[in-house]
Amino acid sequence: MPRHLLTGAELTRAELDALLDRALELKAAPLSSRALAGQSVALIFQKPSTRTRVSFEVGIDELGGHAVVLRSDELQLSRGEALRDTAYVLSRHVSAVGVRTGPDAMLQELARHSDVPIVNMLTALHHPCQALADLLTLREACGALEGVKVAYVGDGNNVARSLALLGSIAGMHVAVASPEGYALEDLDGIADLAARAGAGDAGGSVAGGSGDAGAAGADGARGKVTLTDDPYEAVRDARAVYTDVWVSMGDEESASERRRALAGYRVDDALLDAAAPGAFAMHDLPAHPGEEISAEVLYGQRQRIWDQAENRRHAQKALLEMLCAPAHDEPSS
Repeated sequence: MPRHLLTGAELTRAELDALLDRALELKAAPLSSRALAGQSVALIFQKPSTRTRVSFEVGIDELGGHAVVLRSDELQLSRGEALRDTAYVLSRHVSAVGVRTGPDAMLQELARHSDVPIVNMLTALHHPCQALADLLTLREACGALEGVKVAYVGDGNNVARSLALLGSIAGMHVAVASPEGYALEDLDGIADLAARAGAGDAGGSVAGGSGDAGAAGADGARGKVTLTDDPYEAVRDARAVYTDVWVSMGDEESASERRRALAGYRVDDALLDAAAPGAFAMHDLPAHPGEEISAEVLYGQRQRIWDQAENRRHAQKALLEMLCAPAHDEPSS
């Protein structure tokens, strides 16, 4: 049976650590692996993309493979062909399929019938490839991830959910600050996924309300997710402060309402000053300077945002090796 990456919970703690180790090796030597030589990977884009498309295409090429990019209007899915049939056909031609879409149910249906790995490149609920790049960026900056606190400020969307899930598996403390009506949902589900994935021997934990931000890391290998509506409380002791756009794809009709609700959740120098010494900003991009992040932070020295964007490629290469060529060749000396 193929192995898929639909949420990120498919990875154990040990596998996540190994994947990040491998990503760092591939970043240091981008052309050292030919794990996809002679193989093709289909990339289905039903949502627009800059970083996802470029990082996957270039990464597949660096691994010696060929990317087959497919837009919605280029597939018979747009004319009613069954997802099951699409999965059967693609499985006969490619070694893996990446999908960037809205409904998670579509991804799950493809995975149910595919004979090759299905990779979530973004859905309404999850963005695991982004979270892998986020953890790689934090790993570079902080060393070990266990016990590190990262604060997410803004809309509790798919990016926040994947950061909470993968961060929990890594043994981190993820504090999420959102206004009423925009809080991260399904915390029990996130905790359950993290625990089943192997987030330390003790599993993960989730707390509503303000929690105890000063106790980050006290559980050792145990990951933790806390919620608050106070961004300054969330960033206390945080090594990184993460944000995302206030108006995501599909939210355009409620743009004015969302901007009003999230106006107090901007990442700026004042918010970074309230975090741990040397704290830096993170953003999955695209950014809207003056809304969720100040231009001074976005283009200044207190961020690792552009490292994040690059790290998509390296993390995804390590992932494709794991899924498609688990016995990859070691880099030649």
